[in-house]
Amino acid sequence: MDVVWWEAASSGRPAAIGYVDQRRLPHDVVRSRAETVDEIVDAIAGLGVRGAPAIGVFGGYGIALARMLHADADEFTRAVARIRSARPTAVNLAWAVDRVVASASETYLDQALAIQEEQRAVDRAMGAYGAELMPLAGAVLTHCNTGPLATAGYGTALGVIIAAHERGRKLHVYVDETRPLLQGARLTTFELARAGVPATLIADGAAAATMRAKNVRAVIVGADRIATNGDTANKIGTFGVAVAAAHLGIPFYIAAPRSTIDFSLRDGSGIHIEERDGAEVRAYGGAPVAPHDIPVYNPAFDVTPGRLIAGIVTEYGVARPPYDESIPDLATRPPFGALLAAKRA
Repeated sequence: MDVVWWEAASSGRPAAIGYVDQRRLPHDVVRSRAETVDEIVDAIAGLGVRGAPAIGVFGGYGIALARMLHADADEFTRAVARIRSARPTAVNLAWAVDRVVASASETYLDQALAIQEEQRAVDRAMGAYGAELMPLAGAVLTHCNTGPLATAGYGTALGVIIAAHERGRKLHVYVDETRPLLQGARLTTFELARAGVPATLIADGAAAATMRAKNVRAVIVGADRIATNGDTANKIGTFGVAVAAAHLGIPFYIAAPRSTIDFSLRDGSGIHIEERDGAEVRAYGGAPVAPHDIPVYNPAFDVTPGRLIAGIVTEYGVARPPYDESIPDLATRPPFGALLAAKRA
């Protein structure tokens, strides 16, 4: 199922970015269109499109569309700034926007299409490397959603799990519900069912007990930004899962493309953590569950220290501690698109 795609102008309809509105899943598969900069920003900030790589793909298309909409240089510059800042924690968005803007303006759409094509190949490579880290049989646990819906490709951490399943590893996945927006419950279970991977949904508060009671053999999650020492920002609740895994001696892995690494950050203290509206916590499934005026602290992400991470799966292989050495080394690797082109040649 395509998650994000480009729609060329035709039959009186303007060009647009097509996307599956993730706010409506799993009950309704709604194919929406973003035709304006306002709609692009709303889709990203409002979580119609989510997942760091998918946001990057969508943002790349957003720049191509903004160029078509705004011939005036100042208007275009303002549009770029709005799209780039629509979600501040996920570095892929800024990376994709900057990459498209840096190309010649007449090739903006080609560059955005290339980003999505490369993302699919990157995901496949991560799946192959990460599958080798999964147990031959047994339970694994994941948090939030990291499948095709999150990457507009094949998935990061969930892509690893699905790749391991396709290679014959007999896994059973325990899926954190991922409060307050239930990405695990709504999206990860949906994708695992489509892939035929056995899975059980658990409450976030049951993660540590599940790891112990169900003999979880590995934990693997995605990332929204990674510092050069391995400190990793991911969906809120990830840090607690990592602490529990460390206490129980369970390897904790990250799967993320190189574009998620912020090589300008020495550690996680410099990662900006988005805080969202408290209404998301005061309600569950749209129904109020708390006093309407109770103060809420609602960070969208937390940072897991690199020392708790056993390995970071990228399209170039698995980075291992010490991350101060292995992660900066990834900055020297040739662009993945160039490697793909060389293989075709």
